[in-house]
Amino acid sequence: MSAADTLAAQQVHLLYTDHHGWLYGWLRRKLGNTCDAADLAHDTFLRVMVSRCLPAQLGDEPRALLTHIAKGLVIDHWRRQDLERAYLEALAHLPEPEVPSPETRLLVLEALYRVEAMLRSLPARTREIFLLAQLDGLTYQQIADELGTSLITVKRHIRSAFGACLALG
Repeated sequence: MSAADTLAAQQVHLLYTDHHGWLYGWLRRKLGNTCDAADLAHDTFLRVMVSRCLPAQLGDEPRALLTHIAKGLVIDHWRRQDLERAYLEALAHLPEPEVPSPETRLLVLEALYRVEAMLRSLPARTREIFLLAQLDGLTYQQIADELGTSLITVKRHIRSAFGACLALG
C-alpha cells in the first residue's frame, strides 16, 4: 500500500468515526428501521470510498455530502420496496400451483429492479413512448398521432429504449 493509499484510508476511517453515528441516527429516523439504517449508512460510506473522494477534499461540511448520498440511497430503497410490494400483491392473486419458488421470486425481483432502473434512466419522452407501445399496446402510428409527433421520431425513441433493454444483458 502506497503512502497516498494509507493516508486516504486514515482519512476515511476518521470520517467514519466522526460521522457514522450521526448518519445512522439520521437514517434510522428517516426509515424507522434500524437494520435498513445500518445497511444504508454502510452503503453511504462505501460510495465515498469507491468515489475516491478524500474526506479532506470534502471541505468543512462532510455531512452535506453524506446526507446527499444517503438521500439518494433512501429514495432507491423506497423504490425497491414499492416494486417488491407490487410484485408480491400480484403474486397473491395467483393460484397456489402457479406461485413461484422463493428463489424464482428473488430472481424476478432482481430483474424488475434492473428494468425499473433502466426505465428511470431513459429520457421522459422515450420512456413514455416505450411504455405506450409495450404496456398499452399502441402501434407506433397511434403513438405518433396521440403525442402529435412524427412516426420516425417514435421509431427513434423506441430504438433507443430497446437499446437500453439490450444493455441490461
